[in-house]
Amino acid sequence: MLKATGTKIKSRVAILPTRTININYCLTVLVITIASTFLPTLSKAQQGAETTLKTTADSTRAETKDSSISKNTVPQKDLSDVLRSILKKPASPDTLPVTVTSKPVFSVVGAVGYTLQTRLAATISGNVAFQLTDAKVSTITGSTVYTQNKQFYVPVLSSIWTKHDKFNFVGDFRFYKYPQSTFGLGSHSSIEDEDPMDYTYFRFYEYALTKIKGNFFGGVGYILDHRWNISHKGNKNGTVSDYAEYGTSTRTTSSGITLNALYASRDNPINAAKGIYGSLQIRNNFTALGSNSNWKSLILDMRKYFTFPRKSQNVLAFWSYDWLIIKGKPPYLELPSNGWDTYSCTGRGYIQGRFRGTQMVYFETEYRFRISANGLFGGVVFVNGQSFSREQGSRLETIQPGYGAGIRLKVKKESKTNLCFDYGFGMQGSKGLFISIGEYF
Repeated sequence: MLKATGTKIKSRVAILPTRTININYCLTVLVITIASTFLPTLSKAQQGAETTLKTTADSTRAETKDSSISKNTVPQKDLSDVLRSILKKPASPDTLPVTVTSKPVFSVVGAVGYTLQTRLAATISGNVAFQLTDAKVSTITGSTVYTQNKQFYVPVLSSIWTKHDKFNFVGDFRFYKYPQSTFGLGSHSSIEDEDPMDYTYFRFYEYALTKIKGNFFGGVGYILDHRWNISHKGNKNGTVSDYAEYGTSTRTTSSGITLNALYASRDNPINAAKGIYGSLQIRNNFTALGSNSNWKSLILDMRKYFTFPRKSQNVLAFWSYDWLIIKGKPPYLELPSNGWDTYSCTGRGYIQGRFRGTQMVYFETEYRFRISANGLFGGVVFVNGQSFSREQGSRLETIQPGYGAGIRLKVKKESKTNLCFDYGFGMQGSKGLFISIGEYF
């Protein structure tokens, strides 16, 4: 998703949540997507770039060894098959089930668009999936985004499973340079309390997990968030901003060690149809490692997928994401906020950073259904809710709902990668278009 003011880049392709959408954006994205999808498949493994234009790419998570798209007897099709048919090129072989193997499967999408917040924006996003011997599917996702407002964003996320699932190495590396507004603390905050900010941001996260038993894994990691050249203009309505009251700074650093636990039984990290994903992270930041202050946080991420109805190809998915500050006072921009989860996926219907606080509780459910039996077209409907507390020790405030629907276009049948077009709505007139490669969770 585009993570910029008015645009949300999801760890996958681009999210463009905006209050006013230019319809030409959708048409341009589709045309360029078709062109870029018809690129030749690379023959050898290469380090690929990640996702999110709202690329939420998500797609870097861990999961199970069965990556087949469907047990259906109908040959599966994707966008490249359609283009080959139109151009009268030899069709790709239909092998059922279609699976991910040790040979990397690449998905690449280029797009240009326009919103009032970013003006013109251009991005290249994609993901690569592969599977080593007796291991879960490994993924690398990435994207590069540049806008007319001089906003620049590059994320690279990875989840690499070694042979026999002995180790799982998870990486999250990002560079941001773009303005983004904050709207105050707590879920009672008003869209009218907009405080435009600007900063440069570098993230380095790396975790190493080892198998404990079955689908359970545990490990440790190092995590660094560094921001500099931080500035803000104050609330546009003339009131004192929550950021000013919380404590401003031109440079912040949070550096610490994490303890991680993981349960991963999903059949595919890019587009799960069954299984469970559960992740627990306890983060300890220390001044001895360069942090501005000592503080601790906890993130609990739980997801469950069902086939519904049982004998259909449709999926009912549930997601719970809780992000809590449990000790100390982190920098303002390190507080839990929608759209700032690992894959920038929380809060469809709202601009990234619309809500922020010391505690974040989030829940979303989505129903994914096929429109065509060959898997080329699909659709989704979704609803979510989020609540934030204003300060540590205070209660969670109003639940802010979001909802919407979208369509799916199969880009790569081998990895079940979809091009996702969603339109979401929230409160106080919030609404926008979200575009991504790979499902949001």
